[in-house]
Amino acid sequence: MEKKKILKELEQQFAEKIRGTSSDFGDDTLIIDRESLLEVVQFLKQKPYEYSMLLDLTCVDHLGQEPRFEMVYHFLSLSAKHRLRIKVPLSEKNLSIETLTSIWKNANWLEREVYDMFGVRFYGHPDLRRLFMYDGFEGFPLRKDYPLRKRQPRIRLRK
Repeated sequence: MEKKKILKELEQQFAEKIRGTSSDFGDDTLIIDRESLLEVVQFLKQKPYEYSMLLDLTCVDHLGQEPRFEMVYHFLSLSAKHRLRIKVPLSEKNLSIETLTSIWKNANWLEREVYDMFGVRFYGHPDLRRLFMYDGFEGFPLRKDYPLRKRQPRIRLRK
């Protein structure tokens, strides 16, 4: 599949679900609504697109803007040798999105990291709990409004 055609075909297939597209720095980017994520990625995983690899996912905090947060997914099609970025805007008032663990197993740890650092909840996740911070940790350290010198409650050491 020719790289230049992918965005155009996706815009036709999901016209009402795509908020925008771009091709900055050689990577095609789709901006979609939260409700469309599973449908779009399941479609992309099938032929002829075959985006079989979820390379990474993360969150971006746009403090002062609404929607404040943005989930960013990076996919790779080995057959087309093409990368695709999907962005999903999320409001601070409803900071949740469907999990991709049923489609890509590596989404498990990636989503746990985003939950731990930003507080995004992933519906349907099989084991959504902190990954890096301890259970008593208060707040989400990669949010831009997290206090730089915040003191955390001490935890009891195990013997």
